Amino acid sequence: MRIKVNGVELCVQTLGNPADPPVLLVGVTTSSWPDELVAALTGRYIVRYDLRDAGESTFVDPDAPAYDLRDLVTDTSELLLALDLGRTHVVGMGVGGFIAQLLALDHPDQVASLTLVSTRPVAPGPVDADLPDHAPELLGQLFGRPQPDWTDRGSVVDYMTDSARLMSGTRGFNEQDARAAAGSVFDRAGRTAEAQRASHLGTMFAAIDCRPRWRERLGEITAPTLVIHGEEDLFFPHGNGVALAAEIPGATLLTLPGVGQGLPRVTWPVVVDALLRHTS
Repeated sequence: MRIKVNGVELCVQTLGNPADPPVLLVGVTTSSWPDELVAALTGRYIVRYDLRDAGESTFVDPDAPAYDLRDLVTDTSELLLALDLGRTHVVGMGVGGFIAQLLALDHPDQVASLTLVSTRPVAPGPVDADLPDHAPELLGQLFGRPQPDWTDRGSVVDYMTDSARLMSGTRGFNEQDARAAAGSVFDRAGRTAEAQRASHLGTMFAAIDCRPRWRERLGEITAPTLVIHGEEDLFFPHGNGVALAAEIPGATLLTLPGVGQGLPRVTWPVVVDALLRHTS
């Protein structure tokens, strides 16, 4: 379904009984969260959505967005209001974790609990001196390759599967899952190169204004917080998760051994159990 918020339309998917505790999953698109993983979160009312300029939501120009990070946070806040969810368990992954952190800071009455997956406490760009940055060898491998034909499904699926392999860690790569995820993202997005890059890579985050900083405010978060981070994450290295858990009062850190970015299938038994306990 499509819901109008903050001057845009967001494409939203829901699963489960609306009477159950609501859990909002924030990534770049709904496909950031595999269907099987979502289905395993039994006894929860799950909400997923496509960010603006991604998936099937309002698309204008992700390469020159006329909005900032706080607008994306307002989108999320107004979506919770439109769905009449009340206090909601919020799970943010990767750059979706930026939105989740700011939602907990700026709209604390809407957040029942916070889970931060494979993310960091600072915006795109140079990191703070005490935080580990993207591994240079990973960036060289990711961005030193020829770009795919972003309008060709097979080319994009091959390219994103290779990206998943590079970022997965020693235990995390599953080619079948990686290809299915890339195909799902491709099918949801517009057929232009700009739309595909935004949906697969979240390129709008590289262009939007993410100021002001929020790391110094992490001590204000009152929602019970779970930080989930792969021990072998080379994109947002594990030290970023350690910092989040240390700076958010009472936060718990769940480290995933042998895992890089995201929540590959091998982690699902542990992660589902942790999420169900955290959102109970």
